[in-house]
Amino acid sequence: MIASMDLNALPQPEEDEDPFEPPFEEVTAAAHKIGHVEHIESAVEIARREREERRQRLKRERPDDRPTHAPQPLIYDQMYEKNHRPYDRNKLPPGWLGCPAFGQEIGCMIPSKVPLSESFNDSVPPGKRYSFKQVIHQQRVLGRKLGLVIDLTNTSRYYSASDWKKEGIKYVKIQCKGRDSVPDNEAVNCFVYEIAQFVSRQKHSKKYVLVHCTHGHNRTGYMIVHYLMRSLSMSVTQAIRCFADARPPGIYKPDYVDALYNFYHERKPEMAVCPSTPEWKRSCDLDLNGEAMPDEDDDGDSTAPLHLALVDLGAASSRNSVADPTVENNEVDAVDAVMTNDDVLGDSIPFDQQEALRQFCYQALKLGTGFRGNSQFPGSHPVSLNRDNLQLLRQRYYYATWKADGTRYMMLITMDGCYLIDRNFNFRRVQMRFPCKSGNEALAEKTHHYTLLDGEMIIDTLPDSQKQERRYLIYDLMAVNHVSVVERPFNERWKMLEREVIEPRNYERQHIYQSRNPNYRYDLEPFRVRRKDFWLLSTVNKLLKEFIPRLSHEADGLIFQGWDDPYVPRTHEGLLKWKYPEMNSVDFLFERVDDRQQLFLHERGKKKLMEGNRVKFSDDSDPASFSGKIIECSWVSEEDIWVCMRVRTDKATPNDFNTYKKVMRSIRDNITEEVLLNEIHEIIRLPMYADRIRNDSKAHHHSNTARRR
Repeated sequence: MIASMDLNALPQPEEDEDPFEPPFEEVTAAAHKIGHVEHIESAVEIARREREERRQRLKRERPDDRPTHAPQPLIYDQMYEKNHRPYDRNKLPPGWLGCPAFGQEIGCMIPSKVPLSESFNDSVPPGKRYSFKQVIHQQRVLGRKLGLVIDLTNTSRYYSASDWKKEGIKYVKIQCKGRDSVPDNEAVNCFVYEIAQFVSRQKHSKKYVLVHCTHGHNRTGYMIVHYLMRSLSMSVTQAIRCFADARPPGIYKPDYVDALYNFYHERKPEMAVCPSTPEWKRSCDLDLNGEAMPDEDDDGDSTAPLHLALVDLGAASSRNSVADPTVENNEVDAVDAVMTNDDVLGDSIPFDQQEALRQFCYQALKLGTGFRGNSQFPGSHPVSLNRDNLQLLRQRYYYATWKADGTRYMMLITMDGCYLIDRNFNFRRVQMRFPCKSGNEALAEKTHHYTLLDGEMIIDTLPDSQKQERRYLIYDLMAVNHVSVVERPFNERWKMLEREVIEPRNYERQHIYQSRNPNYRYDLEPFRVRRKDFWLLSTVNKLLKEFIPRLSHEADGLIFQGWDDPYVPRTHEGLLKWKYPEMNSVDFLFERVDDRQQLFLHERGKKKLMEGNRVKFSDDSDPASFSGKIIECSWVSEEDIWVCMRVRTDKATPNDFNTYKKVMRSIRDNITEEVLLNEIHEIIRLPMYADRIRNDSKAHHHSNTARRR
């Protein structure tokens, strides 16, 4: 097992620290006695010497601060004093005086240390003051007009936000801890969206964004690098260097740098060296023992012990599976928790951004403009197979595929990230790479931007190792780089999906070392991607008897797709699903009131109580624990009762009453596997099928063979 570095772990003593060190003077005197022997200091010796030099210098500069030997209080009291120490709200942030005020512009962004209000003036010499007035004046002298300030500090004590607003400058607060953790992914998404919106609204005169944390290096650099990565085609190394050139020495905390490489799935080059802590920060951040002092970037109201905060951070970051970039096959996954279809993937995004992305989906699907806040999922839904719609197979040309028992997602690919769209029409960002098609077998220089896909997330369990692996099976394409293709027949969309999305991605994976970013690692992405196969109806017998039993994930039936059909949003009466009889199911809202079971469906947007319907749970389950949840139930006709199969965490509403009626019709019709195969055997002998099957079979087989990796 290969262990990965825990960026959230509490700092441990270095191995080169001994319990006793001789005074620095004794060490140097001993060295002079061996004057004729040339000695080259090791890194450990240099670190010890520099630490001792700092200790001696600080003792000379602050003689009154020497510690006294007082009786030691109880450990609990020490912890309480550390977490609840009183502080001066007008105390300067450590290192602030020596820290350069701001850096060079990076696009429209200006990295800066935090401006301090005039209440700090007693602590700041006149020539060192840097208030919002000085910020505006200094930027105006450089020909820059501010339009937005983004404050990343974890406190509100440095200045009043209203100061900016009075000057007509928008102020945005994105609160980020400055110690023990990098900004969380939701905060990053908010930052990137704010900058993108600001840039998009620039019309005639160019305005700038002042971005600051306390010193304008680590949190500020971390956020700006994220924006550069999502708005420009560059590597993490290039983006970090770009920030360092504008704001020397750049990001100097190693965990911030490592987190950026991990987040964007890039191998950290050996030449990438994190700069040392600046002198202005190092000298002010050490106590008399030369040890680091805690930051003051908070409001002094520590609400939880440090270890509890770290536990919460670890849980929040687990969704993105930050892995050690040196592990070739990401073996750290072996110690991860068991994957389930209920796992939440990706990170939430700002509400306004989600609304804008929803509008694009409506337009791409030719649904017009949806009203703000509309959360109705627009994806195409199949209907249950019954003896009436079974006749559609005789009237139109159909292909078949297996019905995977996974989680339904649409996916929107943009230049700044990929977004999984769940059944509640919520968007969550995942870090994936989808290069565009490039001519003449050249590697792509651009990535997809506003390409909309439909598919399902499944969990494969490898038979030999039992290792789990997420895979997104894409079965339809609705838009390619802003262009809607929903009106094209399915067979064209399916071929475009391979040509425009899958092949460029696979080609770059195979030639990654010749690409523009050879350090990118596809194997660290949160899931794999492939196009779902569709087969001629003449192969359905093999599909049921041979293919489905060998699958490494669960399947509960078949899907019949009209080969010439357009993409139909929401309920598609011509898209048919057949389930194994015991797998036919309905999603109910279950409620328990006064020990009475109640099952609800939806009808015209309202709850509809299904009188007389009962549900049975497994013997060890407490029915009360399911109250208020959406449960998937199968029908047991012998007992005239529903049986709970699972909780649908991916759904916020039960099935519509019309869906319920169609499922019940399918249950009553009882189209078994034998009935289905007999019907298909007759259908494929019809002239309209026999001719097309002859023409399609060879080309279809060749396409599948050429595509497999």
